[in-house]
Amino acid sequence: MTVAASSEGFAGVLGWAARRPRLVLALFCLVLWAPGVFSLPPLDRDESRFAQASKQMLETGDVVDIRFGHVPRYKKPAGIYWMQAVATAVAGFGEKTHIWTYRLPSLLGGIAAVWLTFWCAAAFLRREVALLAGALLGGTLLMTGEATIATTDAVLTACIVGAQAVLLRVWLGAKGAAAPPSRLVVLAGWVCVGLAILVKGPPVFIPFLTAAVLCCWDREWRWLGATRPLSGIAIVLVMVAPWVVAIGLKSHWQFFQQSLGNDFATKLAGGQESHGFPPGYFLVALTPSFWPAILFLLPGLVAALRRHKDPAIRFLLVWAATWIAFELVPTKLPHYVLPIYPALAILAALWAAWPRGAETVWDRIVFYLAPVQFALAALALAAGLFILPQRFALQPSMWVAIPALVLVGLAIAALIFYFRRRMVVAAVIALAAPLIVYPVLTAGIGPNLSRIWVSPRLAAMVQSLARPGDPPPALAGYIEPSMLFLLGTETRLTDSGASAADAKAGEGGLAVIEEREQAAFMARLKEKEIEAVELGSVDGLNYSNGRKVLIRVWRVAPLTETPAPPAE
Repeated sequence: MTVAASSEGFAGVLGWAARRPRLVLALFCLVLWAPGVFSLPPLDRDESRFAQASKQMLETGDVVDIRFGHVPRYKKPAGIYWMQAVATAVAGFGEKTHIWTYRLPSLLGGIAAVWLTFWCAAAFLRREVALLAGALLGGTLLMTGEATIATTDAVLTACIVGAQAVLLRVWLGAKGAAAPPSRLVVLAGWVCVGLAILVKGPPVFIPFLTAAVLCCWDREWRWLGATRPLSGIAIVLVMVAPWVVAIGLKSHWQFFQQSLGNDFATKLAGGQESHGFPPGYFLVALTPSFWPAILFLLPGLVAALRRHKDPAIRFLLVWAATWIAFELVPTKLPHYVLPIYPALAILAALWAAWPRGAETVWDRIVFYLAPVQFALAALALAAGLFILPQRFALQPSMWVAIPALVLVGLAIAALIFYFRRRMVVAAVIALAAPLIVYPVLTAGIGPNLSRIWVSPRLAAMVQSLARPGDPPPALAGYIEPSMLFLLGTETRLTDSGASAADAKAGEGGLAVIEEREQAAFMARLKEKEIEAVELGSVDGLNYSNGRKVLIRVWRVAPLTETPAPPAE
């Protein structure tokens, strides 16, 4: 498929960058993501759960079982924990409590996803357009968020887009639109499938559903033979089966009951952990999460639908349509659809570089609707840059107005070129905005939002008040996963103030009690006739549940047995 570019785009910035695409995309991503990786404290709740479980793998040497504290964590396969543990072992130099080491797999996975998006698009597009597609994916707010924190989704997206890129090449080869991929490339696609299963599991359905829909659409299945299914399935089994058997034996098969029977089935049956939303949620969330590429998405989708007979466009449309499966699942979180974003980014880049022909009514409608989405998201981000420090920083500063104004200025400039139909220039300017906004947000503003960083402040206080030989502290009320990561695996997370008092009764030491559990804690101490001294307190906002918290740190005297009176 041949795509002509606007004259001003490829002769300039994109033309220069397309000669060294991987270097340019890697540098672009590092500028966007690395500041957050190294600056933000551990986040609650998922990131700290992943990081703590990976840390315990390093502490125990057990790379099969997955635990958070003393409780099994049987929700996801072990792949991401292995990656985080290896990254920390290599980059941490013996230190296991720096959260940035656990984020390295996400950072590298995000870069890999962007590179593979470029490679996927390069199968049928000019390198300049493929480069733009990779950059549009990397610049999205959602990709930035997932590449910055220690969770699964950036790595998972790299695995899915790798498998999809190989499947696209097989599909184009079958249609005579491109040379078929080599055997080694096809088998590499199956390796991506195996990695996706080890990292997260269920989302691996995307390439299989894509292939099935394409077969049904064309009523042709024989092209699947070029995917070498027997060899591929054998590779996946070799990759996955050893850990499946090992964790099954280790957990007495409880892992599969909990991960598939409880966690996954609960998400299919209803909204899990208050994350239930009706169909359409992901479409609404797309406006901010796909910014700034959202400026080109709606026009790109409409144009692609009109050209659905082109094999490459048909593949991308089917890949994008797997979105429906996520909308039908009751449990919804924004990152669930991230593996579909590469297809959307390619369609957006394709439209930005597409020659303009006759426009339909729908073309004109979406042409004016897309800038509204873009502007709304830009204004929300600019407002966030200004409002967040005012609300959550202990010492608000007005300097954040400068990047907010720069963001607005770049957004306006992008829209001016958009309406002049110089789309590639608009895209380059739009991508300049995240280079300003995201580092300022994650490295400049984020770490200074002290009121929401309760755990780092509280952990620092506990560590400063600890004495040599103290037993592990006991926590009640405020028991966020970040506290276990920051204070250590032996920290006691109790279910009530009374339980915290019981835990400290025999050994003494520090107790960290949130205000809601204060009365029960003091009542149990009084009942046991144990003395406790308040040493300090921390207040703030628990952003995990939106509640204001006040947490007090107590030193509890150990219970001493009163000697029996001498016999007369």
